Amino acid sequence: MDDDHNLASPAAWPEIVRKIRARTPARIFVERGLAYSTQMSLELRGAHASAVDAVWTEFDLQKDFPPEFVAQWGLSQVSSRAQSKSQFLLRPDLGRALSDTAKSLIVQRCPKAPDIQIVIGDGLSSAAVSAQVPFLFPLLQQEFRDRGWSVGESFVVRYSRVGIMNAIGDLLLPRVIVLLIGERPGLATAESLSAYMAYAPRSGQTDADRNLISNIHPRGVSAEDAAHRITNLATQMMTLKRSGTTVKEVAPQLPR
Repeated sequence: MDDDHNLASPAAWPEIVRKIRARTPARIFVERGLAYSTQMSLELRGAHASAVDAVWTEFDLQKDFPPEFVAQWGLSQVSSRAQSKSQFLLRPDLGRALSDTAKSLIVQRCPKAPDIQIVIGDGLSSAAVSAQVPFLFPLLQQEFRDRGWSVGESFVVRYSRVGIMNAIGDLLLPRVIVLLIGERPGLATAESLSAYMAYAPRSGQTDADRNLISNIHPRGVSAEDAAHRITNLATQMMTLKRSGTTVKEVAPQLPR
């Protein structure tokens, strides 16, 4: 017990523990005893409050993205069939389908059959979208254009679930779709973004037909690394003409 208590003190951490703590927001080797310290209890309460706020905060394109970012990329906003945040949380099925108005606007604005279609969804963390997308999105655009791929007109889907990819695929027929969507927040961070990808998404596809790069945030997967990984995975999908469990991402070498 005494050794465990001493190891909880930062001064007693071996070098490997210091390196691990520097690379992750996870709370490891925190002070232990009959209860958490007051400081740790306050940190956990604050993290929980941030997670709740991230889930319930409404995403607004004009308020949550810089005006110049919205203007540069010509972003617009549509909605799923969910009509409120509470309905979105209670009825996941509505978040997987586009409203009739959304379908009409997407067909009017977006060219069909691009090589890549990027879609932005609020998902379960609008905080993640507003924090990460303005950095990641331009990097993706550059990577895709450097490959000579046609890139569709991007837009935001409010109250969206991952399954919305199928509905968009039915309308626009892209070779590959990339959905940047807010992850379910945890106590480590409420601002983590995911990139879901699928080759030729259509109605009836499931998670087994998709690939995922998650934990995109400053203390997880950086925007630069995420852009490279998404591009490389899209290349594999186009070459193999499939996505999902049969397509394995080539793991990058870990830094020493």
